[in-house]
Amino acid sequence: MNDADKKSSGILIVDDEVFFRALLADMLQQAGYTVIADASNGEEAVAKFRESSPALVLMDIYMPVKGGIEATQEILSIDPSARVLICSGTGYDSDIDAALQVGAKGVVYKPFFDDEVLESVKNVLGC
Repeated sequence: MNDADKKSSGILIVDDEVFFRALLADMLQQAGYTVIADASNGEEAVAKFRESSPALVLMDIYMPVKGGIEATQEILSIDPSARVLICSGTGYDSDIDAALQVGAKGVVYKPFFDDEVLESVKNVLGC
């Protein structure tokens, strides 16, 4: 993927914490990515995924209304080629394993380190 493609590839950020959504959006935009939407829970994430068909979804695991594992599963039922990267502060391997088993492409851990997030995004997008 060249720089023009990278910049036009939309990313959906899903986290119930406004701080983390803003932090990720700023980090990604500074790296040349386009954040096309954000959501505060899994139900909003599925709706915004349907509306915007992002190239990548950054998905928290624990959120109100609908959690990240369930939302990831639903997004992948809509589009089996969807790319979801889990963002989590959890230390529970079983939750991370569950997210990966339903089809998430990888995981980045909170607190975020720019290099790790950007490398994971790059790997999942294949650029």
